Amino acid sequence: MKTLYTYLNSNQGCRDTVDSILKSVQSDNHNAMVGTYDQLAKDLADYYDSTKSDRPFAGVPIAIKDNICVKHELVTCGSRILSGYQSPYTATAVQKLLDAGFIPIGRTNMDEFAMGSSNETSVYGPVKNPVDPTRVPGGSSGGSAAAVAAGLVPAALGSDTGGSIRQPAAFCGVVGLKPTYGRVSRYGLVAFASSLDQMGPITNNVSDAAALFSIISGHDMADATTVNQSVPVMNLKTETSINALKGTRIGVPKALLSDTVVHPDIIQSTRNTLDQLSQEGAEIIELDMQFFDEAVAMYYILAPAEAASNLSRFDGVRYGYRNQAADTMQTMMKTTREHGFGHEVKRRIMLGNYVLSSGYYDAYYGKAQRMRGQLCQHYIDLFESVDVIVSPTTPTTAFKIGANLDPLQMYLADIATIPANLAGVPAVSVPIGTDSQGLPIGVQVTGKWFDEAAALTVAHAIEGLQ
Repeated sequence: MKTLYTYLNSNQGCRDTVDSILKSVQSDNHNAMVGTYDQLAKDLADYYDSTKSDRPFAGVPIAIKDNICVKHELVTCGSRILSGYQSPYTATAVQKLLDAGFIPIGRTNMDEFAMGSSNETSVYGPVKNPVDPTRVPGGSSGGSAAAVAAGLVPAALGSDTGGSIRQPAAFCGVVGLKPTYGRVSRYGLVAFASSLDQMGPITNNVSDAAALFSIISGHDMADATTVNQSVPVMNLKTETSINALKGTRIGVPKALLSDTVVHPDIIQSTRNTLDQLSQEGAEIIELDMQFFDEAVAMYYILAPAEAASNLSRFDGVRYGYRNQAADTMQTMMKTTREHGFGHEVKRRIMLGNYVLSSGYYDAYYGKAQRMRGQLCQHYIDLFESVDVIVSPTTPTTAFKIGANLDPLQMYLADIATIPANLAGVPAVSVPIGTDSQGLPIGVQVTGKWFDEAAALTVAHAIEGLQ
């Protein structure tokens, strides 16, 4: 298992490391990465080889999801409509990684415009799960999770709108963190649903996720939704600090330990983990959280509505793909969007425009927003009695590529992760073993707003119990 510190403590030169990774990416058969930043990576590697840098992670490689901007590099969001588009600027989170010494290696595959839970909607084709190449890696950050799980890079940036970091992390047996909304700048992240999107790290262990979280977080003048609040410097020790569990109040949603919702193997592994936490001094408190079905319904009203608005800018006029055969402006816009977007993106645009249309706005969008407020209040009430909430990350383990074609069934894959996005609270997925088929199982630790430290501390302890 490659970690950030594996590369920091390596005797191999940065250029040799970069050349080796670029070669591995070319021969990788998981379709995890769809492009590399060859010149940028080599130039940075040569610089660190020739200069004694005081940057804390000088020379450590990292992969970037294909919806996060790097200046002068391609960013296509896994979509034909952005084919050939080069970003004129660098995302704030990526710039912070560069300032810390990281070397961006390339772009990871993703569901088109981050819409999907399996990484099968990408214009580049599906990503294969490194644990079992016949199965999906999860989505939409499946390429980032697969790149880390396959050992191409020790870490990758992903984005999470309804579980798109945590769900693929669970499917691939790695760690994925979605920070509090407003903790990490979204400047340079191509928008899907602006009130839900959040960037975060995918790594091989919790310590690395904590380190990356500390680097990419912070207030940003370029993003008005970021919060000017101090960022905890997480420095989790390699050895597990079990003592941190004593007295910790851990809430457990009863609804997500029902075999009508979650696979029995996942329930059993989750219960085993909870028993271990209890033995180490944590207090386990059952919670009556019954809003999961409503949260999915809320999400698939609010997220498509925001997506329809955000994606209206892709019309073939300014950048990306344009249908050259059209003879009028109206026809050009229509056919560009028809040929440029895939089926899932079109489905969500149509749904979004429907719930925003005259006569339906109050019945759907307005009601979903009011229910979202109630969901946030429910979390406020829950966190008066517990410090963190622990639950399965996903209702199933990784399914076969092409097996889950029903969109409604696909949407339910995020039933456990969506509430954290709607409320804006932080959540981290950590592996807790495998099911009867040897497929990874993940457990999710959800914390209070801006209390990533508590969630990461419990996740780190869970990691040490495995």
